[in-house]
Amino acid sequence: MSVDLATVKRVAHLSRIALTEEEAERMTSELNGILGFVEQLSEVNVDGVEPMTSVMPMQMKKREDIVMDGDKATDIVANAPNSDRGFFLVPKVVE
Repeated sequence: MSVDLATVKRVAHLSRIALTEEEAERMTSELNGILGFVEQLSEVNVDGVEPMTSVMPMQMKKREDIVMDGDKATDIVANAPNSDRGFFLVPKVVE
């Protein structure tokens, strides 16, 4: 996959990034280099490799799955500046 100058300009426009002609040409070659590297990664054989979230072996911290009674609405809205019958009151922002 490669990126042409028109694509770079379109993406820059959609991203609201102002690019000069020279910057767009430089960005085209940089993006093509990045995409070339990503294509190289797709050639790596990863059969039998488990997905991991870290290079260091670690266990996820887990908590016990206990059903709680909830019923804490009064505690939750106690710190709210304005509340009514267990609901937060906020100023109207749409007219």
